[in-house]
Amino acid sequence: MIAYIVRRALYALPILVGVNVLTFSLFFIVNSPDDIARMQLGDRHITQQQVDAWKRERGYDRPLFYNAAAAGAARLSDTIFFDESLRLFVFEFGRSDSGRDIGHDIRQRMWPSLAIAVPTLLIGILVNITFALIMVFFRATYVDFWSVMLCIVLMSVSGLFYIIGGQYAVGKLLKLVPISGYYGGWSAFRFVLLPVVIGVVSGIGAGSRWYRTIFLEEAGKDYVRTARARGVGEFTVLFRHILPNALIPILTGVVVILPLLFMGSLIIESFFGIPGLGSYTIDAIARQDFSIVRSMVFLGSVLYIAGLLLTDISYTFVDPRVRLG
Repeated sequence: MIAYIVRRALYALPILVGVNVLTFSLFFIVNSPDDIARMQLGDRHITQQQVDAWKRERGYDRPLFYNAAAAGAARLSDTIFFDESLRLFVFEFGRSDSGRDIGHDIRQRMWPSLAIAVPTLLIGILVNITFALIMVFFRATYVDFWSVMLCIVLMSVSGLFYIIGGQYAVGKLLKLVPISGYYGGWSAFRFVLLPVVIGVVSGIGAGSRWYRTIFLEEAGKDYVRTARARGVGEFTVLFRHILPNALIPILTGVVVILPLLFMGSLIIESFFGIPGLGSYTIDAIARQDFSIVRSMVFLGSVLYIAGLLLTDISYTFVDPRVRLG
């Protein structure tokens, strides 16, 4: 198992290097350091001397990939790419184009993002699986038909409708919870309750239909028909046979969501004024602060690859064939 984990981790290094090079190229080839400096300083009444001073202050006055004026290893190390991108592999995020410590901002903002993302993920999975199991239990009946119709309706509604409607109905009319802002500690419950509820409700349609498809596929297999032929009750078949054997595709789907646990929800955090990593990224894009955006893209890639590795490891616990093979 240890050798397998090490091998998969080594496979991830070329992927991260590729993502890093691609992200760096997109930012610094499409927008030169001079363009970045003018965007940060403002386009009006900016002299070339001010642009050069801004670049020197942040190290953007060096070559991108290769410094022919340097000697030895400094030809590669004394470059913007080495300083801005390779240090990300040791999680040194440096400073943003506006001068803030990116690492400090991430450590401060990750907790509001986790306060929303973790309950939304856990409650959402529980609700979606429960709803899907009910549809499968009553399959080919009116309960199943109208449940599928409800899922389609929920999928057809934009996520912005849930956010704006929830803020208006729960926050403004009923005044049960605040509609924006965030405080730490136990007071955070009042501020994250509505975003969590909206996140769960907006995902019921797509999530329940997806789990229903997985369970119906398992329900049509030979081992399920054999269990029914032996007189095993439908409730027992559902929870002792179908659900355990459907865990592999369920775990695979959870991987896609894992980076959001840390990265936060871009839309929900922005609308509710929550100082998480999602709103942090949106604000950086609006300010065209490329140092922050590059750091968040790299961090998201690391989390996604880590999620894939955890999923492969979890397969060995839910499927004996993977463990033995």
